[in-house]
Amino acid sequence: MASLYKKRDIWYISSMIDNKRLSVSLRTKDKRIAKQLKPKAELELLSQLTGTGKPSKNLPFDELVKRYLKTDHNWSKRTKELNEYVFRSYQSGKPLPLNPTSRSIFVRTINACWNWGLKQGFINKAYKLEGDTKGESRNRVLSDSELKTLLDNIRDNRFNLFVRFAYYTGARSGEIRRLSRVKVFSEYILVEGKSGRRAVKLASQARKILEENPQWNYTANYVQLTWRRNRNKLAIENIRMHDLRRTFGYNLVKQG
Repeated sequence: MASLYKKRDIWYISSMIDNKRLSVSLRTKDKRIAKQLKPKAELELLSQLTGTGKPSKNLPFDELVKRYLKTDHNWSKRTKELNEYVFRSYQSGKPLPLNPTSRSIFVRTINACWNWGLKQGFINKAYKLEGDTKGESRNRVLSDSELKTLLDNIRDNRFNLFVRFAYYTGARSGEIRRLSRVKVFSEYILVEGKSGRRAVKLASQARKILEENPQWNYTANYVQLTWRRNRNKLAIENIRMHDLRRTFGYNLVKQG
């Protein structure tokens, strides 16, 4: 007998025969509607489990992606943007990134969509990508001389303040790109990002930057391109914006 269960406010139906289990979303938050949908969904699941039927649809990948992105997965805004970027790049025919960590994100994201399609009964077979899904750990920190070169030579004053603020707070770029969304208090700021809402303590250098009343409001793409342009101009190899956060933590450890 099939059973109903709730996951992230959405009702699902699950059935198992001979140790083989299938689950499918009923795509509703209303338990009453889920119960009404259950009989038909149960018959479809049983036909698939017994081999007497096939999934009702075998969607092309482009359509599968559309449905996957429209479904409420309880993602954060950042995760949703990442998924949209990965599929937009992949569907445009661009090759997978050469960077091992970036490549693993693409493989993991695309394969998650295939798995979802199978689970929902939208496809008969998943054509998942092969490759590492974890990526390489990154331990790059800036030396004192590299950090000084960077902070002293970014000519765009507003972006310079942004980079300094990122370093002196150890915050993620995505948490402080839009300063108007940051809630500022005397000793700390409240930011929204990858890990949800959190408080970031303000060092004296960060408070001094805020006293200058900076008004940056950057997109992720602008930060990435401007960072890359400055990095190349200053000939500092293999550094990313996120390395400022790692360097901040490393220097705190050195200071005890």
